[in-house]
Amino acid sequence: MERKNAWKGYDEAKSAKVDALAKDYMDFLDNGKTERECVDTIVNQIEAAGYRELPELMKEGKKLSAGDKVYAVWMNKAVVMFQIGTKPMTEGLNILGAHIDSPRLDIKQNPLYEDSDFALLDTHYYGGIKKYQWVTLPLALHGVVAKKDGSIVEINIGENEDDPVFFISDLLIHLSAEQMEKKASKVIEGEALDLIFGSRPLAGEEKEAVKAGVMKLLAEQYGIEEEDFLSAELEVVPAGKAREAGLDRSMVLGYGPVSYTHLRAHAMLEIGQTERTACCILVDKEEIGSVGATGMQSRFFENTVAEVLNLVGEYSELNVRRCLAASDMLSSDVSAAFDPSYASAFEKKNAAFFGRGMVFNKFTGARGKSGSNDANAEYVAHIRAIMEESGVAFQTAELGKIDVGGGGTIAYILALYGMNVIDCGVAVLSMHAPWEATSKADIYETKCGYVAFLEKACL
Repeated sequence: MERKNAWKGYDEAKSAKVDALAKDYMDFLDNGKTERECVDTIVNQIEAAGYRELPELMKEGKKLSAGDKVYAVWMNKAVVMFQIGTKPMTEGLNILGAHIDSPRLDIKQNPLYEDSDFALLDTHYYGGIKKYQWVTLPLALHGVVAKKDGSIVEINIGENEDDPVFFISDLLIHLSAEQMEKKASKVIEGEALDLIFGSRPLAGEEKEAVKAGVMKLLAEQYGIEEEDFLSAELEVVPAGKAREAGLDRSMVLGYGPVSYTHLRAHAMLEIGQTERTACCILVDKEEIGSVGATGMQSRFFENTVAEVLNLVGEYSELNVRRCLAASDMLSSDVSAAFDPSYASAFEKKNAAFFGRGMVFNKFTGARGKSGSNDANAEYVAHIRAIMEESGVAFQTAELGKIDVGGGGTIAYILALYGMNVIDCGVAVLSMHAPWEATSKADIYETKCGYVAFLEKACL
């Protein structure tokens, strides 16, 4: 059941649409390297399209009706949006769900120190990474510093052409005989991922003059003192813009495609009036287990659904349960693309391939499907019918060979409500690396698949 390459069915007009969406998507990647930046960018887009913030409508006592568009943000790291359908919400929602956090390095709370005339920032890696991939790259610093007076200082250093960048050093090959004998997981230790932050001593300082120099700059440019690191959320990410890849410009190379946030928001903005209420939820903390107040395991989503039910005049605790249990969801993450350089990690008949369209993973998990959501056959058939009717190129896949490894998404958490959930997304090369590669054709087909699902799903 080999699927054909989607590019083969594109005429010149369709190819232009594929390129236009990819450009729009790359712009989003450049502006959304952290959870907070993703939320800010999405809110700006959806407000321009007529979405209104839920708390404002609650204060006004406004009732919602078919066609109304509403959103809610939680702690600036999670966002959920709804377009009200013509059917009662108790008949279920069509939900696109995903996470907006990506593997990275986080700055520790007491990070700044000086050693051998270098000022360095201590980091703690976040999510699953190969630590050796993060050395000798140009890196940027993104995030916020919350000061005691309640003010918030936004930090974004390393993205503009005239910005400085940062880096983590590696041992020169001439002296690395012992290092090269280590396992890949030990070549670079987590505590060695310290960011080189500066090396110019402050004139007149005798002790820790380089540290004093960088703190003087932080004070002058951002009004930050050293103790403000205690209440900062600063993330180290690859510096630079997403780029077209391949001589034929058929791919995108960028940081953060694991969430594909933009495509879900884009789909919400493309749909017309739907029978079922359309919903898109984008959450934090998936890379570390979907924990915390902004992760999928929090009650943020459930509470927001209850508030929307109240504004459409359908609220009761029982109706919240009925609404969620009757819903259909695409848990949209990414899938591992077959890589001919590492073919032994894949079972080729059940692998995802570049250019063959949107990927559906009936189950995820590891080895014996441990930790997996496993979609039932009836729901898979329903999704197949929607995609084929809508002309969306799609494929099915597993993450890799059974005993090689595994992974999961937020799907199993939403499935706890009893709703239909299946994992889907885009095939990715070098997943969880600082720079990941995707096919423009797959990006386009996946967006089309999201639109078709929002408009037609109703099992």
